[in-house]
Amino acid sequence: MNELKSCLLLMLTFAKIGLFTFGGGYAMIPLIHKEAVEKRKWVSDTEMLEIIGIAESTPGPVAVNTATYVGYKQAGIWGAILATLGLAIPSFVVIYLISLIYDQFMTWSWVIAMFKGIKVAVILLLLNAVIKLFKNVDKTPISLIVFIISLITMVTLSIFNISIPFISIGLILIGALVGVITVKVKGEKQ
Repeated sequence: MNELKSCLLLMLTFAKIGLFTFGGGYAMIPLIHKEAVEKRKWVSDTEMLEIIGIAESTPGPVAVNTATYVGYKQAGIWGAILATLGLAIPSFVVIYLISLIYDQFMTWSWVIAMFKGIKVAVILLLLNAVIKLFKNVDKTPISLIVFIISLITMVTLSIFNISIPFISIGLILIGALVGVITVKVKGEKQ
C-alpha cells in the first residue's frame, strides 16, 4: 500500500508540473527542483545536478528523463513509469486540444500576448534554476571554467544558430578533458 501511495504521489506531482508548465522541458526543471528537492526531499541538490546532467546526455526530453530518474529512485520501475506518464500525459492532452483549434487559436490577440509573456517568464524561471543549482556547486577554478564555457556556448547557440550536434561533440570532449585534468590534479595533491 505504501508503494502504491508513493507511486500515486509521484504521478500527481509530475502531472501538476506537466499541466501547468509552458516552454518545454527546460522550463519544467525549476518546478521539478522545487517539488523533488525543496518540497518533497526526494533528491538532494547535488543529486538534482547529477540527474540533470544525465538527463541532458541521454536521448529524450530533459524533463521526461528527470521525472523518470526521480520516479525510479523513489519507487522503482513503477515510480519511473508513473512519474513519466504523469509529466507527459497532461502536456499531450493540452497540445492535442490546442491542435484541434490551432488556426483559430493563434489569431486571438490575447493568446499571442500570453505566449510572449510566457517566453519571458520561462527565461526567468530558467535563470532562477541556474542560480539555485550553481549555489550548490563546488566553486573550484575548474567548475568556474566549465560554467563559463557552458554559458558562452548557450549564448553562441542561441545567437548564431550553430548546429547542436557539432557543439555537443565539442562539449563532450572538453568535459572529458576537464574531468581527466581534475582527477589528475586531485591525485597529485593527495
